[in-house]
Amino acid sequence: MKILISADMEGATGVTCPADVLPGTPQWERCRTMFTGDVDAAATGFLAGGADEVLVNEAHWTMRNLLLEQLDNRVRMLTGRHKDLSMVEGVQRGDVDGVAFVGYHTGAGTEGVLAHTYLANSVTGVWVDGTLASEGLLNALVAAEYGVPVVLVTGDDRTCEDAKGYAPHAHTVAVKEYVSRYAAICRTPERTAADVHAAAAAATALARRVEPVSESHEIALEFDAEHLAGAATLVPGVRRTGECRVAYTAPDMYRGIRCFKAVTTIVSAAVEETYG
Repeated sequence: MKILISADMEGATGVTCPADVLPGTPQWERCRTMFTGDVDAAATGFLAGGADEVLVNEAHWTMRNLLLEQLDNRVRMLTGRHKDLSMVEGVQRGDVDGVAFVGYHTGAGTEGVLAHTYLANSVTGVWVDGTLASEGLLNALVAAEYGVPVVLVTGDDRTCEDAKGYAPHAHTVAVKEYVSRYAAICRTPERTAADVHAAAAAATALARRVEPVSESHEIALEFDAEHLAGAATLVPGVRRTGECRVAYTAPDMYRGIRCFKAVTTIVSAAVEETYG
């Protein structure tokens, strides 16, 4: 049995502000240890629950944040950028039985610690078939296309609530309680590690491949400035639906998430330093 862990950082133990997750800051350096602790707790939990293999895919920012030397020796880690399926790279290889979203967060335009969708700012909302979407929902739809269920989600309490919409049977662990976008009530790494480990061990029983679900989806994005919507339409198939909104139709989520990544990359490059 093989488990894929998609590891994001905003939902990690102790993380509450932008400097905690921005590579190169002293706070990021400190929080890397707690982030790695969450991931290691999940990985060893899955192994204790009966998994034969755990692959960790780094999914935050530069995708070079986790401390490999602090992970269990049985774990393998996929680190670095420019991967076909970005945050859930590896799920398409046909040998993954379950995926865990560790350190996840809520989507742009919703309550949650460091809430956003792909871009830290600029994107004010993302919808899939009319439903407001987090990165969790987007990535769960990609995983479903390969018959891989989401079995564990960790993050703040709002993230765990969000997960009920896209992975109702998954185990969840709230490592902190939302107070504002930049504040949370946090528990110590020792306590959260114990909870994540136990939840992962239990979640292993849910890891079994299911019938793949491949469907077309209408994906819409809203930005905080109209010129960003214009920039997004440089991507073939993306059409403008309002001053600050665009949409596109994806025949499947493989192409859906890759188009989404192209849009956010172009939009990010179009943001001006002062006015956005």
